Amino acid sequence: MTDPVFPAALKNVRPLRGANVIAVASGKGGVGKTWFSITLSHALTKAGMNTLLFDGDLGLANVDIQLGFSPKNDLGAVINGEVTLAKAAQRFPDTGFDIIAGRSGSGTLAQLPSQRLSGLRNDLLELARSYDRVVMDMGAGVDRTVRTLSGPAGTTLVVTTDEPTSLTDAYAFIKLTHATNPSADLRIVVNMAQSVKDGERTYGTILKACQNFLKYKPALAGIIRRDLKVRDAIRNQTPLLTRSPACDAARDVEAIVQRLLAGSK
Repeated sequence: MTDPVFPAALKNVRPLRGANVIAVASGKGGVGKTWFSITLSHALTKAGMNTLLFDGDLGLANVDIQLGFSPKNDLGAVINGEVTLAKAAQRFPDTGFDIIAGRSGSGTLAQLPSQRLSGLRNDLLELARSYDRVVMDMGAGVDRTVRTLSGPAGTTLVVTTDEPTSLTDAYAFIKLTHATNPSADLRIVVNMAQSVKDGERTYGTILKACQNFLKYKPALAGIIRRDLKVRDAIRNQTPLLTRSPACDAARDVEAIVQRLLAGSK
């Protein structure tokens, strides 16, 4: 894996302040990031954590679509000044976690001025004080929105698969984030692995690149095995832990949660 070319150095983000905030990011789309964010939130709730899922993929939000959820308010209403961020948080039935939904296809949200975006981030960090954990489903890549919203997160989970483009883009995300904030806690989630052994090989590939080029060693948060039950849950707009709680992928996400919680004690 070679060191890809990346843009010039980025401005430093603010110091980490949201210790209970987990950002879920990826270098590219199509790696199962939103599904993982939903399942992670559900698993955290089942583990006794009061959890909020924030759809931070501004403009291409789809947490509500994957869940078949029709929120009364969303981020669009927050930005328009109709409701506060706290009022936009709504409990998703039968799971126990709250959701702040985005607004899919909204160019206005995707192109928020820097000051408004920073204000949204600060409001979210303030709201996070009311929860045990906040999971942010970020947009793919490392654009301004992703950097601003995920910068203060206590932990950032970078989701990748074994596809070369996914690995290269995940590495680029790690490189840019680490350069911008060397103290960021970045961890790898290998999704859709054929087996645990294959997942370990995928992690080894990105780890080697990080060690060789960045002198940095991101931890392995966990490996999620490929599971047809995931596609079934998404098609039925039902959380995996509700529809197929004993399947391999469900157990793998719950194992990730146990490691996250053990590390925070």
